[in-house]
Amino acid sequence: MSDKIEVTKEDTKAEVAPAVEEKAEIRKGVNPKTFHYELLPPNDPRVRVPVAPFKDHMLEEYGIKDRKELVSGMFELMHKYGGIGLSAIQVGLPFNMFVAGDHKSVENGLKLAMFNPVIMSSSKEEVLMKEGCLTFPFLFVSITRPRKCLMKYEDENGDLKEAQLDGMMSRVCQHEYDHQAGILMVQKVSKMKLDMAYKKAEKEMDKWKRYQKALKAAQKKSVIKN
Repeated sequence: MSDKIEVTKEDTKAEVAPAVEEKAEIRKGVNPKTFHYELLPPNDPRVRVPVAPFKDHMLEEYGIKDRKELVSGMFELMHKYGGIGLSAIQVGLPFNMFVAGDHKSVENGLKLAMFNPVIMSSSKEEVLMKEGCLTFPFLFVSITRPRKCLMKYEDENGDLKEAQLDGMMSRVCQHEYDHQAGILMVQKVSKMKLDMAYKKAEKEMDKWKRYQKALKAAQKKSVIKN
C-alpha cells in the first residue's frame, strides 16, 4: 500500500502527510541479492488470483533461508518503493504474507509481518479514505472500510498471534489482506470514479516524468561544469 493516504469525511478532506523519506538501510542479516524483486504490473495475472496458504518449505525454491529473512527483505522492498505495506505477491513471490508499518508517523513505528492472515471480525463503524497502492503508481481511490478489525496470523517465528487493529494500521492491513485474496483496490470503486482517478494519475505521472527529466539535465550540467 502506498504511504500517501487522504481521509475524506463529508465535504472535508485532510491529507495524512506521508512519512519522511529516509534512505533505506540494509538491515543486519538481509542479503540484498536475494531481494532484487520488482513490483509486478497491474495486468500481471498473479496479482489478481488468490494466494495459496504459506508453508515454510516454499522458501527454499526462492533461495530464502527462513521467514525472518523474508520479512527483512520485504520491509526493505516496501521502503524502496515508498510504501506503508507490501504483500509478497506484489513482487512475484507466491507467499500468503505481507508486511506493514515501520513508519514513525504511524503508531510510533509499529511493524507487523503477517503470514496466512485471517480477519476474524470487524467493526460496524466504517471510514471513507483515499487509498493508494504500489501496484498502481499515482492512483488514489476512495474506499470505505471498517475502522477496526481483529486479525489472526502467524508471525515470523511461526507463532500464532492476534492483533486488534484500529485506524491507519487497520486500513493498511485490510488493504494487504485483500491482496492475499487477489482483490485489488480498483475493484472496489465504480467505473466512473476509477476513470477519473486514472486521469488524475496520468497527470501526476507526467509531472513526475518532467521533474525527473529536469533533474537529470541539471545533474548533467553540474558534471560538465566540474
